[in-house]
Amino acid sequence: MKDRPTVLLYCQHSLGLGHLTRSWALAEHLSSGFRVVLVSGGAPPVGVSPPCGIETVALPPLAQEANGTLAGFDAASLDAIRDDRKRQLTTLYRKLRPDVVVIELFPFGRRKFQDEILALLEETRCEPRPVVASSVRDLLVDRADRQQQHDDRARQMLDTWFDLVLVHADPTFACLDDTFRPSQRLTTPVHHTGFVVAERDDTKEQRLRSGLLVSGGGGRFAERLYEMAIAAHARLGSTAPPMTIVAGPLCPESVLARLRDAAAATTGVRVERAVQDLCGEMRRAAVSISQCGYNTALDIVRSGVPAVVVPFDDNGDSEQTVRAERLAALNAVRVVRSAAGADALAAAIAAATGSSPAAQAFDLSGGQRSRSILADAVRERALAAVCAR
Repeated sequence: MKDRPTVLLYCQHSLGLGHLTRSWALAEHLSSGFRVVLVSGGAPPVGVSPPCGIETVALPPLAQEANGTLAGFDAASLDAIRDDRKRQLTTLYRKLRPDVVVIELFPFGRRKFQDEILALLEETRCEPRPVVASSVRDLLVDRADRQQQHDDRARQMLDTWFDLVLVHADPTFACLDDTFRPSQRLTTPVHHTGFVVAERDDTKEQRLRSGLLVSGGGGRFAERLYEMAIAAHARLGSTAPPMTIVAGPLCPESVLARLRDAAAATTGVRVERAVQDLCGEMRRAAVSISQCGYNTALDIVRSGVPAVVVPFDDNGDSEQTVRAERLAALNAVRVVRSAAGADALAAAIAAATGSSPAAQAFDLSGGQRSRSILADAVRERALAAVCAR
């Protein structure tokens, strides 16, 4: 007899760290009611660690390059890595026989990892069957001329394989229907849980704010933002506040070295590899300059920091831009597009300094509500099994 039901949580971060960060936060909340085993398949981050109370299993890591291709981190061929990952994932499932399987983002994304995910889903067809849930953020990427085909395919897979969808958003800010519009109605139940944030002290005590804080999420694709921020700092002149750049746990060593060289040649700029609590750092900053991923946006809102966001928009990626524009409409951030350059960023930093962003009353109970939803689903599945005997 299990003391607690088991959750197998699959997460594959590819470009950045946002998916893993959110999955860590979700796992932390789930751990008070479940045994949580988190399977991670992305590049291991440097300088940050998962929360206590969860078990982690690392698959042979794969990451997505800027051009969309996948790359491994050892000498094995990509096909060999894929086969090994699939084998490890299915073996783990058979060992755990979890009560719940949560798959982050799929089938809304992660098509490049479909083979191993479908192999996992095939295992869930065996009795006793677990509750299978998709865990997804507030906004999805716009796929332009492929959008309808993509949404229809995702809808079919959801209705075939999944018992429910957890949308980690406050529906007053974003609903699944905003960026997911299949031709046929989705029959799988959808739950908007509220935003998922880590269980940290959200004290509102007044703290003296000082300095500029620059962050680019995981940091794999933030070098342009960092260079833009350093140039903007120079534009602000001798009165510019000190600037700290948090390069990120996935920032390539070559980029980190260039940043440190640039900082050494510039007065008032320093570089850190990573911080464990970015939200806490924002609480102490006079202005935050960042991209606008899910976790960073929530850190901005929670900390109440005057913020300038430069949304990541490479290769037509729209998610961060849409999120930034929605936050700007609520007077929570100022938006500068990357193409606008250092002068525009310097002007926005100057305007943000000393300002008071509008407080937001977003629902941040997504972790707790997800735990309750899954616990209810496990109880209903167990009751149905008893009644079927």
